[in-house]
Amino acid sequence: MKKVIKTTNAPAAIGPYSQAVLVNNNMLYASGQLGIDPATGDFVSADVSEQTAQVFRNIRAILSEAGLEMKHIVKTTCFLADMGDFAAMNSVYESQFEGDFPARSAVAVKTLPKNGLVEIEIIAIKD
Repeated sequence: MKKVIKTTNAPAAIGPYSQAVLVNNNMLYASGQLGIDPATGDFVSADVSEQTAQVFRNIRAILSEAGLEMKHIVKTTCFLADMGDFAAMNSVYESQFEGDFPARSAVAVKTLPKNGLVEIEIIAIKD
């Protein structure tokens, strides 16, 4: 069984997709999150570190709505508009986790939605 997860504490979907889908009440597939402030609909800044920090605030809001926490994340995929921003993104990324890190892919793409600098999607499983 699947349940669509939706919260106003993360940016609304900007297309025909859900913020996240919870499957069998324990596996969460979250759509990619940008560094957008849900209150304003704008990027928090033009700095990749600040956008990455906002991405994780958005991820936490989605996890919370689904009854999950950061420790439940098992896989992330990070998309960067410029691989030159990898170190800055990675520094913020590293600070978001305690203990074991999830599996991760990180790739540079030509363009992100709304010309964002970083987008991160997650998969989480409730123990």
